[in-house]
Amino acid sequence: MTKIKSTFVCNECGAQHSKWQGQCTECGQWNCLTETIIQNESKHNKSPKFEGYSGQLSTVQTLDQINLDKIPRISSGSFELDRVLGGGIVPGSAILIGGHPGAGKSTLLLQTLCDLAERMPALYVTGEESLQQVALRAKRLGLPDKNLKLLSETSVEAICQAAYKLKPQILVVDSIQVVHIEDIQSAPGGVSQVRESAAYLTRFAKQSNIAVFLIGHVTKDGALAGPKVLEHMIDCSIMLEGNNDSRFRTLRGQKNRFGAVNELGVFAMTDKGLLEVKNPSAIFLSRSEEVSAGSVVMVIWEGTRPLLVEIQALVDETQLSHPRRVAVGLDQTRMAMLLAVLHRHAGLQIGDQDVFANVVGGVKVNETSADLALLLAIVSSFRNRVLSPELVVFGEVGLSGEIRPVPSGQERLYEAAKHGFKKAIVPFSNRPKKALEGMEVIAVKNLSQALAALD
Repeated sequence: MTKIKSTFVCNECGAQHSKWQGQCTECGQWNCLTETIIQNESKHNKSPKFEGYSGQLSTVQTLDQINLDKIPRISSGSFELDRVLGGGIVPGSAILIGGHPGAGKSTLLLQTLCDLAERMPALYVTGEESLQQVALRAKRLGLPDKNLKLLSETSVEAICQAAYKLKPQILVVDSIQVVHIEDIQSAPGGVSQVRESAAYLTRFAKQSNIAVFLIGHVTKDGALAGPKVLEHMIDCSIMLEGNNDSRFRTLRGQKNRFGAVNELGVFAMTDKGLLEVKNPSAIFLSRSEEVSAGSVVMVIWEGTRPLLVEIQALVDETQLSHPRRVAVGLDQTRMAMLLAVLHRHAGLQIGDQDVFANVVGGVKVNETSADLALLLAIVSSFRNRVLSPELVVFGEVGLSGEIRPVPSGQERLYEAAKHGFKKAIVPFSNRPKKALEGMEVIAVKNLSQALAALD
């Protein structure tokens, strides 16, 4: 009998080890090695070949000889999805969309493909649901169902063969964790199956010039399930985020070879599927008529556009031996650092107070422009003083108490003025070159000046 060879693959970085060990020597992560059976490399590692593919070397060209007019983008019919993708779907690209169960990944792609099928051939491959379940969802959402082709299959080779015969322009595989390659003995969803299946589908997309969407599951930590090398193989990685208790979903680009990263699209979950929100600032600024202490509006920058959101803070005397520091939608470590800056350079002692901070609407803020707004909201709650509902704030706070500039300061101010804000506290370097009509802009250099501007 032939001896079965195996290797141990890291789930985080994809590094291979000859034996099991507690820590991966490449990335330093613990308990991340999974045993994988080694198969005949000549069977599943070679590129998929179809009729019309000769396997010959491509012609070598200089950069200026490449004609970009041959790859026009395909509009998905959704402005928010096109924004996240960088302007539309690029033919021959591999796009991975992830999200928690129930976020709406399958719903978003199903309604997108139903609309695209009215203009071009499209194929939806489901491996988790039956064809009847997909048809029932399309009927419930009221989607056009006459032109979209459906296929229930989990074999990657069979999917590619069917796609080559039908020649769709858009292909959706739901999901990458349930499909498999026949030459690999490990179970679907394993490290080897996910890696090789994604590589096979990506090569097929490049050779056939078909745009391939892959739906991926996420772990309990919110990261895409499977090896980290999966995100390196594909061209675009986007995440559909949203809590089950909120009707809004945010589509965020994490990797994009054809556009800006960290682009944000906002959708609303309704009984007719995911509807795009064209003015998300108006949604996140739905404040109550009576504004309470600890609330302030800030302007963050998401991809290529500004976004106005409300940040709330609650400071209360602690009943425990160690005060709590809880941040929702913000970096909790950075909030602890900013509290130290507030004590050192503003003289506010809140070491015996519980501090809670929250970004309204479930938005996750990943940039430092929220520093000043967070500190002013904390001061407002600590002093029990209501800030003006017409005030907007942004700026980065340094360890020495200085207010540092942030990118795209002028565009942030224009967005705030468009929504009717009359007063703004901004870094001194972000002050406008000419006065904005109807808005008082207070440019500050340090934290003391920002606090004085509240008086």
